[in-house]
Amino acid sequence: MSGPPERVTIKDVAARAGVSKGAVSLAFNHKPGVSDATRERIFTAARELGWAPSATARSLSNQRVDTVGLALCRPARLLGIEPFYMDFISGIESVLADRSCSLLLRLVRDVDEEIALYRHWWRGRMIAGGILVDFRQDDPRVPSLQALGLPAVAVGHPSLTGAFPAVWTDDATAVGEAVRYLAALGHRRIARVGGPAELGHSAIRAEAFRSTVRGLGLEEGRQIATGFDEKEGARATRSLLLAADRPTAIVYDNDIMAVAGAGVAAEMGLVVPDDLSLLAWDDSQLCRITHPTLSAMSHDVHHFGAEVARILFDVVDGTHTGPHQVPTPTLTPRGSTAPAPAPGRPA
Repeated sequence: MSGPPERVTIKDVAARAGVSKGAVSLAFNHKPGVSDATRERIFTAARELGWAPSATARSLSNQRVDTVGLALCRPARLLGIEPFYMDFISGIESVLADRSCSLLLRLVRDVDEEIALYRHWWRGRMIAGGILVDFRQDDPRVPSLQALGLPAVAVGHPSLTGAFPAVWTDDATAVGEAVRYLAALGHRRIARVGGPAELGHSAIRAEAFRSTVRGLGLEEGRQIATGFDEKEGARATRSLLLAADRPTAIVYDNDIMAVAGAGVAAEMGLVVPDDLSLLAWDDSQLCRITHPTLSAMSHDVHHFGAEVARILFDVVDGTHTGPHQVPTPTLTPRGSTAPAPAPGRPA
């Protein structure tokens, strides 16, 4: 009398399909890492053997990872005082909280460390997906993390983000509006204090500034790249104001540098906006508590972060693939901009 037939296992399915047990698990749990042809071969082998994963095993393997990863290549001190990332992260958290999910935030020293970190997170099933920021031209994260199969949203212009779904603002249009506004006030010497030159959005803003100044027939505007912090913003402003042909208006790439610039102007005996107009970017609370209040290119950074989180969940669920443009920053005039000094008055 023969005994009961041996139970078919995942090992048998793997052997029949010519793959590893891990590949069988990936196929049945609809995870990335196996091709469509391999997945179909695995399903065929399972049908032929009459095998299906147990409900318990499926439940355990399909446990949802309720964590989103965000790595920032920024100094810890800057992150503590930079309003943009505080508002951006609060927007992300507002969506995660509604879904009972968490944000795994890590500061890294360079792009190589960031790639290694995402690889560790993803392979260790520590995150469901990632949020990528601060893109560069030919960014090495694009091929590395795409090859990894990481579901991710890229915060940056689509020209920089490869196949990752991009969430972006039209920085070029916003810069053009800022320069045209100052030119309409009579300013002909306009300068810009920007972020790191290697960042893609800094390069986009720099080119838009150059082309708008040139198109309006203004004097060539000097641009200084910085690391976004208040010390470098102050140093850049001081350099601009010590020049013989100092500008009558300065556009800043963030709020903290504009506040620092206002301090330097006062230090040098210049009155804002009578002698010098200042225009900030992002329009955080800092712009409204500074005296005079700062004119700014305003956009809802909290909403920006929330949109990024919502789209990441769509990416994880496989329902979103294309770029998404959030509203372009718009001008909010306040007390730090005014008509250029009259001819004959020291600029």
